[in-house]
Amino acid sequence: MSLTRAPRRRSLRGASALSGAAALALVLAACSSSSSGSSTGSSNFVGGNGEITTVKAASRVAAPALSGTTVAGGKDSLAAYKGKVVVINIWGSWCAPCRAEAPNLAAVATAEAAKGVQFLGINTRDLDVSNAQRFDEKFKITYPSLFDPYGKLILKFPTGSLNPQSLPATLVVDRQGRLAARALKALTEDELRQLVDPIAAEK
Repeated sequence: MSLTRAPRRRSLRGASALSGAAALALVLAACSSSSSGSSTGSSNFVGGNGEITTVKAASRVAAPALSGTTVAGGKDSLAAYKGKVVVINIWGSWCAPCRAEAPNLAAVATAEAAKGVQFLGINTRDLDVSNAQRFDEKFKITYPSLFDPYGKLILKFPTGSLNPQSLPATLVVDRQGRLAARALKALTEDELRQLVDPIAAEK
């Protein structure tokens, strides 16, 4: 009996691992300079489709628990900003659209702080944290980013909710800790403000 069961258990574990890898590949949709949603060249990634989605308060779902080590080497979590509007930006130092929008994020993060808005990054697919650190230095990013090289935090977003589906992706969490908006594109300063300000103004 044991000789026949052991291979079966190994097979199930292998299938589970492949399933997880496939899910991660789908969620970490790829970065390109185009917003057409198709891959370019030899890239393993697909850019965002440019979609910006907002959700009425009554239909929002709770954001997942996000915590871990930051790019700077400290510890941080979404829960640490309870009662604030939190803008979560998912990025990689190797991603051209992420680099293009970084100055806009830095500027709006500073301007919106007085309204009770906190920015929190999730850095992904940078296996060497020094690349992410150099990105923050170059673009003068002062808000923290969780270091998520293998996309484990991204997989915590519920399927069917405002989950990230591209890189870059920006999500807005309201003061009650619910997913309120999502952008699947690199954002300008004006687009960021238009996304964040109505949620920051909610009581």
